[in-house]
Amino acid sequence: MVDRLAALLGHFSVSARTFQAGPLCGVNTLDGVAPYGQLHLLKRGKAEVWHGNSKAHSLEGPALLFYPRPTAHRFVTDSEHGAEFVCAHIAFEGAAANPLANALPTCVCLPLSELPDSVPILTLLFAEAEASNCGRQTMLDRLFEVLLIQLLRQLMESGGTQVGLLAGFAHHQLRRAIVAMHQAPEKDWSVESLAAEAGMSRSVFANQFRIAVGETPASYLQRWRIGLVQKWLKNGQSLRLIAEEAGYGSESALSRAFKSQCGMSPRVWLKQECLAQKG
Repeated sequence: MVDRLAALLGHFSVSARTFQAGPLCGVNTLDGVAPYGQLHLLKRGKAEVWHGNSKAHSLEGPALLFYPRPTAHRFVTDSEHGAEFVCAHIAFEGAAANPLANALPTCVCLPLSELPDSVPILTLLFAEAEASNCGRQTMLDRLFEVLLIQLLRQLMESGGTQVGLLAGFAHHQLRRAIVAMHQAPEKDWSVESLAAEAGMSRSVFANQFRIAVGETPASYLQRWRIGLVQKWLKNGQSLRLIAEEAGYGSESALSRAFKSQCGMSPRVWLKQECLAQKG
């Protein structure tokens, strides 16, 4: 089986930063302002999860609640006994340019019993959260990152996502073409060559790709390439080198594709990004 996550995580990393290990009592709010999501593990107890004025979930531990993107939410627990949580901020490198981050649902809520392969990691994570060992913060952060990869595997295999990248990954033939694009964005991909990767006819591949992923292969390939271009621009690479690595024949071809996707030239986009970071 092709590795659906290797190229994605190789280009766009995922990081975790543990910020809670212990009981939460009463009302606790995360405003969703910071540019990251959260992965919450409810070890024991009960909690209500509210989105604005609406109750979104009723949790009973052990359970998992995952917000891939910044989302305001609050927990309501017993004011005296509370509920035992271990929580981490989750950051997907590339933000909007990261196709994996964009493909994930707004919220994932499930009992930990639905992640049987994660029992060893969860056991170690909960034990580390209760201890005061040297390197505890780093250990917890890395364990959360491993747990997140296992959760991503579960989401891909479950086939619960109807349309998008995860739905494409769940398709045993389409996934080959998607991984090929991720692994070699510089290649001169055509619908025919991608269909060959998938082991499908051109027409069947194009139709199935559009149904599963929600866009044409050419559109997905351009978004993937432009996401990489944005990352490489931030890293200070030259447009000439970026054009080669992203599969564009020249700087002018890259600039045209970039403007078509982002509404501005690469240099103007980078300038705005730099100003936003300074602000």
